[in-house]
Amino acid sequence: MFEIIAEFVTATERLQTIQPAVAIFGSSRITPEHPYYAMAEDIARRLSEAGFSVISGGGPGIMEAANRGAKEVGGRSVGCNIELASEQAANPYLDRCVRMHYFFVRKALLIKYSYAFVVMPGGAGTLDELFEAVTLIQTGKIKNFPIVIMGIDYWRELIGFIDKMAQHGTISASDLTLIYATDSVEEAIVHIESKAIEPFGLKRVARIRKHFPWLGERGLPTQHAQL
Repeated sequence: MFEIIAEFVTATERLQTIQPAVAIFGSSRITPEHPYYAMAEDIARRLSEAGFSVISGGGPGIMEAANRGAKEVGGRSVGCNIELASEQAANPYLDRCVRMHYFFVRKALLIKYSYAFVVMPGGAGTLDELFEAVTLIQTGKIKNFPIVIMGIDYWRELIGFIDKMAQHGTISASDLTLIYATDSVEEAIVHIESKAIEPFGLKRVARIRKHFPWLGERGLPTQHAQL
């Protein structure tokens, strides 16, 4: 219990100044030569240019691409790394990194500091992160923030199954609006800006401090999720 509390306290202290952020999820096994790596880099650049910090799991693959894209344009690049036997060494493109033992602590922090999720092609961990966010929004535990799935060909069967759940009544038809699927970085950015900036009261201000381009009404980054 005390280890869990310590992880929350330490990570919260280190991450409290990164808001507002957008989390980018995806496979640790995607190589730099893969088109999805380039897509993740591109959207991270665009998010950074729009004034958001970019936060990932801090490892290789899609996570590395996200942090790399943010770093290349001077954006804030953050990682929430996890202790594993393999695949999770921190990538070299991080301005700030916290390392955790417990997956649920990592997910809680990623949700706490994010105003949007971008879900790139990934495996079981990526699905876990996607449906954790959908469930929390669906049940009203957190406010509705945009979830963007990128890589339609990869996710085609999953998107079809989500439609099937709505057809069978195991989710509401309105739940289908919680996920926006696209292959266009431009469409993803427009969707995130329209669903995150105005609804959460973010406004652009002069860059008095390099990494606080979006501030809430009282001059501090606003926070949509209280966990």
